Amino acid sequence: MKYPRGRQTLVGVGLALLLVLAWAALVGYALFLHRWSTADLLLVPLMVAVVCWLDTGLFIVAHDAMHGTLAPARPWVNRALGALCMLLYAGFWIGRFQPRHMDHHRAPGTAEDPDFHLQGRRFWPWYGNFMRQYTGLPELLGVAGMTALFVFGLGAPFERVMLFWALPAILSSVQLFAFGTWLPHRLGEEADGGFADRHRARSNAYGLWASLITCFHFGYHHEHHLRPDAPWWRLPAMRRQLSAGGIRPAAASTADRAVP
Repeated sequence: MKYPRGRQTLVGVGLALLLVLAWAALVGYALFLHRWSTADLLLVPLMVAVVCWLDTGLFIVAHDAMHGTLAPARPWVNRALGALCMLLYAGFWIGRFQPRHMDHHRAPGTAEDPDFHLQGRRFWPWYGNFMRQYTGLPELLGVAGMTALFVFGLGAPFERVMLFWALPAILSSVQLFAFGTWLPHRLGEEADGGFADRHRARSNAYGLWASLITCFHFGYHHEHHLRPDAPWWRLPAMRRQLSAGGIRPAAASTADRAVP
């Protein structure tokens, strides 16, 4: 059964705004209000970890926007909110990521897939290749621009920007890669890597909360490839439907078409 576009837009935008507000509140506090103390031996790593998790959420929201599933009833809201989340995350422009991500859905686990590494098993070489595929001079300029905005435009101390904005973004890229690319798409010992179908993806077996904490349910990755029209918060429902044998793959055009 198709999920109502209006309801999906309402829930998706509401959750996205909560993420953005939580991110802005914590990063703003860390950059401008936090007072250093001996408790920071425990508090600062916790703050970095929470910002890292919120960064992961920002990227997943932007990813939904690439598929048009963030606000399907309001395309301009979908585009604007996705672009905002990507800019806050690392100063990136969503329009550069979207075409390559669509290539990933069209040819997963092949030489034409920018997310895939031909060796197919080793973590760090694959991560390095993944980052090369998605980052270049425009992304470096975006990072530099956001850093300049924080330091010179808003007056944040440079070391705080590095600790509470840059470091969590780097850590979240590792988190996103580990749970959203490497674990779902790495090759197994079997001839075809142990994949169920042409999507060449598998899902983790985490429960609801572990799935949310690790990667905003993006570890339910086979379900995402089967139903790219389902946003991140609906992936647990897609998983339950798949277990019950009731999920139907989305039309190929939905999976492969970039949002204008």
